[in-house]
Amino acid sequence: MIKFVYFDVGGVVILDFSKTDKFSRAKKLWGIKDSQDTEFNKFFSSYEIKICTDLDIDNLVPVINKQFNTNLPPDYSLLNDFINNFEVNPSIWPVISEISLNNPVGLLTDMYPRMFLGIKNRGLVPDINWQVIVDSSIVKLKKPDPKIYQLAQDKCGFKGKEILFIDNNQNNLDGAMDLSWQTFFYDSANPKESSQKLSEFWYASS
Repeated sequence: MIKFVYFDVGGVVILDFSKTDKFSRAKKLWGIKDSQDTEFNKFFSSYEIKICTDLDIDNLVPVINKQFNTNLPPDYSLLNDFINNFEVNPSIWPVISEISLNNPVGLLTDMYPRMFLGIKNRGLVPDINWQVIVDSSIVKLKKPDPKIYQLAQDKCGFKGKEILFIDNNQNNLDGAMDLSWQTFFYDSANPKESSQKLSEFWYASS
């Protein structure tokens, strides 16, 4: 029986850059040329773990300017570009509300430092009692590091099949399954359909 439910934030609770062209548009805004696109993607991926744990993404501005000959102002905020392009996922709010009436819920999310506060301030996350929030930038661990799932399990007080985890990345779900958690793949490209399927899955499992 499910006794605790963890939601991912980006691509599940909110609509972020997942399965969209928003990152491509952001790169153009930053001054990245088409000929630099592959190189920039490799560059950004190389920082993925650090910017989800302990490196403020805005500290990359001078690095990008130097490596890609861009002209971003010293006080430019890459973080704000991300947050300002995030959107509410209205289809999942009723599902979260229904689940939270019967089970404690939490967030297990990869975040850049300061990002979650910005998301909350924009009202993108339902204002409910999230009993546990495991934020990569706070705990200094990123999915699918096995340690973050063990930490999340310890924090919620449940284990194994008692926990359901909803994420839009199969690698992250695989990490949870290593601890025998129940999982649900949320397709960010089809949020309405995914929310409906999640609701049906929840009722069938509860």
